Amino acid sequence: MELTDGQLEERREGIAPYRVLVCIDGAEESYQALEYSAKMVHPIEADLVLLYIRPTDQGLRTGGLQISVARQNMLDWGLELPGIRYLKKGYDLLVEWGEMTNDWDIHRAHVDVAGDPLGDNKIEYVTQSGREVVLKLKVSTGIAVGILEQTEIAHYDLIVLGASERWQSSGMNPFRDPAVAEKVAVHSHCSVLIARSLKRSGHGHLVCADGSERALAVVRKEGALAKKCDFPLSIICVALDEDELNAAKKTVKTAENILEDMGVRVENTYTPIGDPVREIIETGKNYSLIALADTGKTGFKRFFMGSVAFQVMEHAENSVLIVR
Repeated sequence: MELTDGQLEERREGIAPYRVLVCIDGAEESYQALEYSAKMVHPIEADLVLLYIRPTDQGLRTGGLQISVARQNMLDWGLELPGIRYLKKGYDLLVEWGEMTNDWDIHRAHVDVAGDPLGDNKIEYVTQSGREVVLKLKVSTGIAVGILEQTEIAHYDLIVLGASERWQSSGMNPFRDPAVAEKVAVHSHCSVLIARSLKRSGHGHLVCADGSERALAVVRKEGALAKKCDFPLSIICVALDEDELNAAKKTVKTAENILEDMGVRVENTYTPIGDPVREIIETGKNYSLIALADTGKTGFKRFFMGSVAFQVMEHAENSVLIVR
């Protein structure tokens, strides 16, 4: 069984660690997302869970595999089963980047899944301090369903999915299907990062504010993470017209004051006038990612209402973080 929230809290002197679920699909973008996520949370020694979703059965029943042998050897990298080589590459990269070493304690686990001979399998690599890197091969009826099921098993603070320039036109890779990303972003209980073009993007996070309490909560969460992980923050609030410009400036000032009170320096502030989606995307090109709330209830009524956050997620050229 995977660690419950209570077990997580007991493991590190009563404080649950920051826990990141990185969806691995074998594409280069997913490994870029893994590298960015690992380096971003490196100072706080966050747990990393690498997840590959395998469709139920996937021909294993007719493939002539000896399932008992598969269960014994697959997580020792003895068999080239679906997803194993992708998770193994993720593990090797983490070692190469210095995020983990070969001498961590190893724990293996298997869970039977109805209708699938191989079931769910994972390896947990654990340090003496309790930090974990987990490689998880999960069976599910669908990619988005499997990701969301995983977040119901244990506590997560962030889900990371890789995306690419081919995202909207390809359809070849289900982890980069916009329908999958949107479903995960809509239904997840934690923050969701759609990671793209990480090597070409700039530095720091651009935080969107609209005067709503949910947006201010994003500012606080990003401030707490930035302080721990040492990356710069900038703030944007888009005014729909000239009449809203002063209110937008006040909103930015409020967010700036919150961050300064937290001991976080604000690098830049922006109050453009125009369409929120277009202005956020254009300004966000200079940053590693754009962080915004999933919805807003007050303030600039059309800023985060409807599908603005998801339009930014779909059309931005760089990474987008939907914060909860």
